[in-house]
Amino acid sequence: MKKKSLILMFLFAFVGGYAKKENTKLPGKPEWQPVLKYTLDLHKKSTHPAQYPFDNAWEEIGPGYHLAPAFGHWDIVHQVYDALVYNPEHGLNQLYNNIKNQEAHGMLPGSIWFPRKGGKHKEVRWSKKDEGHPPLWIYAVDEYVNQTGNSSILIDFYAALVRQITWFENERKAKGKGFFYNDIIKRRWESGVDQGIRFDEADLGPQACIDATSHVYALYFFADKWGKKLGVKTSFYAEKAASLKSYVNNELFDSKKGSYFDSWSVNDPKKQHFAFENIWPIIVGIAPQKRAEFYIENYVMSPKHFLSKHPTTTVSMSDPKFELRMWRGPVWNSMSFWVAKACIRYGKYEAAKVILERSLNETASQFKLTGKIWEFYHPHGGSPEDVKRKNGSRNMPCSDYLGHNPLIAMAKLYDEIKNK
Repeated sequence: MKKKSLILMFLFAFVGGYAKKENTKLPGKPEWQPVLKYTLDLHKKSTHPAQYPFDNAWEEIGPGYHLAPAFGHWDIVHQVYDALVYNPEHGLNQLYNNIKNQEAHGMLPGSIWFPRKGGKHKEVRWSKKDEGHPPLWIYAVDEYVNQTGNSSILIDFYAALVRQITWFENERKAKGKGFFYNDIIKRRWESGVDQGIRFDEADLGPQACIDATSHVYALYFFADKWGKKLGVKTSFYAEKAASLKSYVNNELFDSKKGSYFDSWSVNDPKKQHFAFENIWPIIVGIAPQKRAEFYIENYVMSPKHFLSKHPTTTVSMSDPKFELRMWRGPVWNSMSFWVAKACIRYGKYEAAKVILERSLNETASQFKLTGKIWEFYHPHGGSPEDVKRKNGSRNMPCSDYLGHNPLIAMAKLYDEIKNK
C-alpha cells in the first residue's frame, strides 16, 4: 500500500474515532450556532494524535495562540468543559493528559510547550519545579462523574489530588494562614492573571492570595468528597477545609466593602482593588449565602462595577486601575463562565442568565464581524483588536484561542437555567 494511503487511513481512523462519539447537536440560541459550530471545528483542528509526553490524543490551547502549540494551565480545563458537551471521553482524555506529568512532589505542570516552526526550542518543555496553575481541573473531573455516572475514574484523580495538596502545603503555604501563587513571590503569574492589578502595590513575600487560598479550599473539599466515595478516611480534609473557610470569612473579608481581599490589602484600603479574583470565595462556596447575594447584587450585577455590555470585566469599571488591557479590564469568557456558576451556586439564576446571554451575544456578534473567536474581548462591545495585551510584546488579543472560550459549555449552562 502506498505511503499516502496509509497516512490517509490513519487520519480517517483518528478523526473518525473522535467524531464517532461526538454530539453534533449544539446547545444555545439559533443566533449563537455559527460561533458554536466554529468553536467545535476549532476543537477538532486543535486536537493532535498521542505523542510524548501524553498517552492520549491531546488538544492545544488554540492554533491562534502566539506561542502555539501548547497544552495546559487552566485553559485545558475550560476546553474540557466544552468537550463534556460534545464528546465526554475526549474531555476525560485531556484530564488524564493533565495529570500525566505530575511531579513526584505533587506539582502539576502549568503549561507544556511544544516545538514550533521557527522557534528556538527543539524539544517539548515545561517547568518541573515551581510553575503550576490554578487547580480547577477537579471541577471538570467532578462534572464528568456527575454527567456519566462513571465514578471508577476517581481512584486515579484522587491520587493526583492528594499529591497536589501536598505540593501546595509544602510549596505554597503563606506565612501564617492561607496559600499563595508565585505572583506574589516572583511576578511569574502562576495564577493565570498576568500583571494583575492586585500586585501593583504588594510587597514580595509569601502572603495569602484570595484566589490561591480559595482554590486550596476546593482541593480539600473534593478530597473529602471523593475520598468518601472511595471509602477512604477523609475527616482530616474536611477539618482543613473548615479551617480555611473560617480563615477566609473571618480574616480576608472587609465587612464595610462587602468584599473579600488578599491578606495584604484586606485591612489597607489604599491597596484594595476590585478585581474579579475577589469572587473566588463565592465560586468555590466559602461565602455565606447573604454575603454572596450582596456581592452578586452590588458588584457582579452593577453597571458601575462588573456588568458591562459584554460581562464580566476583569476589573471593576469604577476601579482607578481599570484599563482596556489584558487582565486589567477586558473580558475573558472563561471567567464569565465561572462567575455565572457562582451565581447559580447561590440561586441567583437571573444574574447567571444575564451574564451568559450577554457574553454569548457579544461573542457571536464579534464572530460575525471578524470570523474569529478571541482570547479576550472589549467590555463595551468594541472590536477585540482595540484592546491591548501586554506592553512590550504582542499587543492585541490572540485570535482562534480556545483556552478561555468554553462557549459550548456556556450555551449548555444557559439552556439548563433559562427557565428557572
